[in-house]
Amino acid sequence: MKIGMSSSCLYPVYTEESLKKLGENGVKTAEIFFNSYGELESDFVKQLKAIKERYDMNIISVHPTFSLAESFVYFSSYKRRYDEGMELYKRYAEIVCELGGKYIIMHGGKPNKVLTDTEYFDRFGEMNRIIKSMGAVILQENVVKFRAGNLDVLKNMSEYLGDDATFCLDIKQAIRGEYSPFDVLKVLKGKVKHLHVSDNLMPEKDCVLPLSGNFDFEKFFNTAKDEGFIGDAIVEVYSDCYKKEDELFSAYKKFREKFQNNS
Repeated sequence: MKIGMSSSCLYPVYTEESLKKLGENGVKTAEIFFNSYGELESDFVKQLKAIKERYDMNIISVHPTFSLAESFVYFSSYKRRYDEGMELYKRYAEIVCELGGKYIIMHGGKPNKVLTDTEYFDRFGEMNRIIKSMGAVILQENVVKFRAGNLDVLKNMSEYLGDDATFCLDIKQAIRGEYSPFDVLKVLKGKVKHLHVSDNLMPEKDCVLPLSGNFDFEKFFNTAKDEGFIGDAIVEVYSDCYKKEDELFSAYKKFREKFQNNS
């Protein structure tokens, strides 16, 4: 397991500048969070690839922009909008493969009366099969207030879709959803392919820098291993978790030194 960082930790710094700062501070494993449609253009992706190669980085995942629109685009009853949206997800598949990665992180749809849970699962499975045919994989993230921000839904999705159900587990999102991230690991087992990690000081704060809270990471990573997790852990915190960037990278380095194998 490698310990990496998301470019979103530096938001609203521009995506390419964020990736460069990660490289300058010794981050070798990264997730790129896209923030505009223009960042999907070939010339921009080439710029990201040049930064990746300059700092010898491994880009393992991408996070699409405008995740809040995924209910409207991908999980509605209007097929033409879905078809257009799939062209966008295919572009993300091309990009993550060009950058040497594999995973596309999806927030997905919010609970509504348009689709049942089963219909939602069918739609996700269809999308994932299309993206898998291009060499990438969609990971459903457990984002609070979204349909998959519920442990029962995650369990049912996993059982219903079989191998087409693949997940990103975000610790802070589980805390916000009032269920245990340990339970997610146990319920989904080896279908969790990717981790978004942050610390917390509950009940006051649900997201702080790694090793500045009271979350038991040693137990968490041991549980992940026991439940068949094979993947990497990406530090994903918000910019209001620190006052200076040095604090962010110092926390990251200490966290990596403590938990990364072969760091």
